[in-house]
Amino acid sequence: MALTRRCFLKSSLAAAGTVGLPLFVSSRAFGANDQIRVGIVGLGVRGAGEHLPRWQKQKGVRVAAICDPDRDRLGKCGAAIEKKYGHKPAEHVDVRKLVAMKELDAVSIATMQYWHALGTVWACQAGKHVYCEKPLSHFIWEGQQMLKAARKYNRLVQIGTQRRSQKSVIDSIAYIRSGKLGKIKYITAFANKPRTSIGKRTEPLPIPATLDYDLWCGPARKEPVYRDRLQYDCSFTWNMGDGESCNQGVHEIDMARWCLGETGLPRRTMSIGGRFTFDDVGDVPNTQIIYYDFPTAPVLYEVHNLTAAKGSKDVPTFRGVRTGICVECEGGYANIPDGNIFDLAGRKITSFGGGETHFENFIAALRSGKREDLNADIAVGHVSTAITHVGNISYRLGKPATKSEMQAAVKDTPLFADMYERLLAHLKAHEIDADAKTVTLGPWLEIDREKERFKDNAEADKLVRGFYRAPYLLPELDA
Repeated sequence: MALTRRCFLKSSLAAAGTVGLPLFVSSRAFGANDQIRVGIVGLGVRGAGEHLPRWQKQKGVRVAAICDPDRDRLGKCGAAIEKKYGHKPAEHVDVRKLVAMKELDAVSIATMQYWHALGTVWACQAGKHVYCEKPLSHFIWEGQQMLKAARKYNRLVQIGTQRRSQKSVIDSIAYIRSGKLGKIKYITAFANKPRTSIGKRTEPLPIPATLDYDLWCGPARKEPVYRDRLQYDCSFTWNMGDGESCNQGVHEIDMARWCLGETGLPRRTMSIGGRFTFDDVGDVPNTQIIYYDFPTAPVLYEVHNLTAAKGSKDVPTFRGVRTGICVECEGGYANIPDGNIFDLAGRKITSFGGGETHFENFIAALRSGKREDLNADIAVGHVSTAITHVGNISYRLGKPATKSEMQAAVKDTPLFADMYERLLAHLKAHEIDADAKTVTLGPWLEIDREKERFKDNAEADKLVRGFYRAPYLLPELDA
């Protein structure tokens, strides 16, 4: 079921029992008094807990439809909307029926990322604008198709990298780009987010009777579940997720390349790491370092899903910060999104504050009808997400290595060598022998920045394209 635009609309309209939806809806601005009707897809913590109230609190915005393959979630959310906001939204199990609703103006996607591409492309084909959570894509190729769909069908598509609408971040980056701290030497990005094991069952997890499991799996492989929880923990498997360096990392990488003014992928990348102490079915790393070689300045990324040391409850930090970026400049450094700027001696120079208005920015752009009013257009989200994917592809192609093999791989890149020493110290604190081939060493991957592929590496390019399970196939669109 590779849904072409015509086949998609024909099947979805028939399923929804609607007629008369045009094949293409031109972009238009919504007047100040026009009501904007939004449909939310995915009713987990993010969809029901964040998207719903953020849309409903805005004047002239109404959540008119909701969608989730779990009928229990769907019914509870519908009842909550009716009780709190006084109206009954349309309820759909299948996203194709929701996007076919002619009365909807926008679709708000809060599913796991392996469903982002299909939902976004189908919504664009059906004439809907889209707010899509981060990370934008599960594979680089599908991100390319999502961008093509937004442009081909003239839709406004915003990615949920809300730092783009956060005042402390905007002002901090403006300060750095003004040159007041001098030239950027390098950026260290980091996610110190302790996680727990997702479990390793001997018998498959029972699937709730309320869940359409085939639809929930969608384009991912439909497999028995041997982890302890069905929903969010799927993000710690390559089948449905992309690990911390993508799921969280897209925020930090987005801010880093914004600081540098980089608009494309790095020239090369390499990753080292592993999944330690968790005896579970997760296969993404919980400890990882990545080097992104940009022309302007390198970006280093560090993931710590473990605590600071074995038996400790402390969380690792970088310069006292748990998650964010540290921009090292000739005249000092900046911690973002905290908004604190320091001189070379570590004395605070200034600080910036202020929250984010990302959902509000999307609605404002719909009212203006101008793509340039979006703070995080899909083109921005695609590049930032693709950068995290290339780092993970190096890891996924890696092999267990000894300490000397890893040191040899990074010795000619001093900043990477320093980051590797921090990795060794972290592993030692957890009593992990880094010389026992427990750590995965990824290869250096040279990147074709223009084509968003790799140079002379067919194995890596397979992971650019990714996997899709029939019949949930993503249409390949013309440029």
